[in-house]
Amino acid sequence: MPAAITIQDVSKSFSTEGQPILAFGPADLEVEEGDFVTLLGPSGCGKSTLLLMIAGLLSCTTGKIVMNHEEVSEPRHDIGMMFQDSTLVPWRTVLGNINLQLELRNLNLDEYSVKISELMESVSLKGYEHLRPHELSGGMQQRAALCQALIHEPKTLLLDEPLGKLDAMTRENIRKDLQNLWMNEKPTVLMVTHSIEEAVQLSSKVCVITPRPGLIDKTIEVKLPWPRDLDVKRSQMFTDYMAEIQEVFQGYGVI
Repeated sequence: MPAAITIQDVSKSFSTEGQPILAFGPADLEVEEGDFVTLLGPSGCGKSTLLLMIAGLLSCTTGKIVMNHEEVSEPRHDIGMMFQDSTLVPWRTVLGNINLQLELRNLNLDEYSVKISELMESVSLKGYEHLRPHELSGGMQQRAALCQALIHEPKTLLLDEPLGKLDAMTRENIRKDLQNLWMNEKPTVLMVTHSIEEAVQLSSKVCVITPRPGLIDKTIEVKLPWPRDLDVKRSQMFTDYMAEIQEVFQGYGVI
């Protein structure tokens, strides 16, 4: 498969009191079209910084990032992005927030009405279209944010710890929603997480990142069957992948 995202010698430094602080890299990575790749590392290792550089929201200090055959030099409009904190605007309904993504791109709302209905049904939001964010649970807000990120049918989806603040049961349910959406639509997904279990459950590849300054130390191909339901999570293979990654982090002294 061709590369959807190519990262070449990319690093990011910030200036603190006039002194440069290396936050990430340098690193190289290729993400193939249709892959679900997770950037897995401890807090502060620069994985979210890398995601923001891929989105064009931060510039690289060194190196370059190429997405869909174009070098990233400004914010990308052909991606879907989802953060740990909901980005829904409080004065709009669920439907209004999803429509906002289309409005900002000058797309015809009527042409997407069926897609909106299908997306909302796929994540169990049918019937909640006219509620505002404060009337929803945290999990429902993140489901709405997922619909917002996907409605314009992006080829690439960037997820920055989207389930990090949810309770365990809600997190598991949305993992299932996300897995099903990826299996059906096959976008290229790059997700940041610090959860080893989440990385193994959702990913086709896991990129293990060292403590700061983050380096992509090891890439593990996860050859578990899909869908990754409870039986798969109880399997010895799942346990072995978890143990392999835990051993890497033990070597860093972070577990």
